[in-house]
This record gives sequence, C-alpha cells and structure tokens, in this order.
Amino acid sequence: MSYHILVVDDEVVTRTMICGYFEKQGYSVSQAADGREMHKIMNDRHVDLVLLDINLPGEDGLMLTRDLRSKSDVGIILVTARTDSIDRIVGLEMGADDYCTKPVELRELLVRVRNLLWRISRSNNATVIESLPRENDKIVNFNGWTFDIDRRALSNAYDAVKLTKAEYEMLVAFTANPNRVLSRERLLNLISHRVDAPNDRTVDVLVRRLRNKIEAEPKKPQLFITVHGEGYMFAG
Repeated sequence: MSYHILVVDDEVVTRTMICGYFEKQGYSVSQAADGREMHKIMNDRHVDLVLLDINLPGEDGLMLTRDLRSKSDVGIILVTARTDSIDRIVGLEMGADDYCTKPVELRELLVRVRNLLWRISRSNNATVIESLPRENDKIVNFNGWTFDIDRRALSNAYDAVKLTKAEYEMLVAFTANPNRVLSRERLLNLISHRVDAPNDRTVDVLVRRLRNKIEAEPKKPQLFITVHGEGYMFAG
C-alpha cells in the first residue's frame, strides 16, 4: 500500500530533501511551504500523515496541529529545531502523535513514520472490530457518570462532557480494566494517538485532561490513580 505523506516546511532545502528521501522509499509525497498550501493539498487529496514544521510563517505548526486534530485523525509528526521540551509537550497536547528534532536524521524519521502508519492502520482495523461491542459492554456506570461507549457519550446528572478521540480511547481502556495497574506502554498500545519516544508524555497529558473533565478535585484524583513507577489505575 502506498501511503500519502505531506511535508510542510518553509525551508526549501529541508523540504526537498525529506520529500526525495521518502519518495525513494516508495511513498507518495506532497509538499507545502505553509498552512495555506497544506490545507489546499488536504482538501484535494487524502493524506495519511503530515510531517509538520513548527516554525512556519503565518500560522505556526502548533496552531495548525490543533486545527488538524479538531477535524481529522491524520497522523501528525512535528519536525522542530526547538530543543525546549515545553514545545514538544504543547504539541502533544494539541494532538500531535510524535515529534522529531532538526537537523533531521532521515533514517530515524523513516522509522517514526513507519511505526505511526502501522499503528494507525492497526487502530483502524481494531475500530472496525470494536464498533460492534457486546450489548452489556455498551454502557459503563461509575461514580455518578454514565459512559455510553457506542455513542461515545459521557454524562452525569448535571452535564455532558465532550471527549476528543484520544480521550475517548483512553477512557475505554481504563473502564475495560478497572482496578488494574496499566503501564504507560500498555496504555499507548490501547490508543491510536501514540508516539515512540520512551520519555513520551502523551499518556500523562491525556490522564490529566480526563481528570480535569471528570474528577471532582483533579489535583486530588480518586478515579485516575497514579501508581508511581508503574503507571495508572482506574478506581471507578
């Protein structure tokens, strides 16, 4: 299968180098210099994965990531010259799947692209299977909350909470494994928004977001419990 990759970078040399390398690896590759060109290409053709530079003219890569994630499940790998970890964390919070720093090591980038595409493909296949849950598994009740898995709806007596796809998948993973300690690696294997770096903060970010939306006191969690050195446990 030939995946379509979109390289978004305002540096012509970097953009051309990455495009040429991935074309030689058998991928279909398009390129854009900014957000406007990116949107035009994505409106015209299906894109499987975007390699997105953070430092772009006009709307930067972080804002484009948030915009993309609000509309699409396309794979997003941020490519950045910034070394400050806060930018990477913000990028992950906005919906990026992974990041790679400049100067780009092409073989490393290829591995990250292959892994993300494989995981997206596996997740899509799993979604087809999981789209028909057993009748008794469709509704989960915990601590005053009702989680309708089939409708992707979470509510209590007072309010309905909107979940992103990643938050929804994380909550499905937790509610399917109550009172069991799940490592970060295990949780990453249960959701489709993943990154490969061993110091990845994706799980921590998603747990924090679920706490803020569900816990009565997010800073004193009673549902999503941190088990130091091991991972997280859902105590609903």
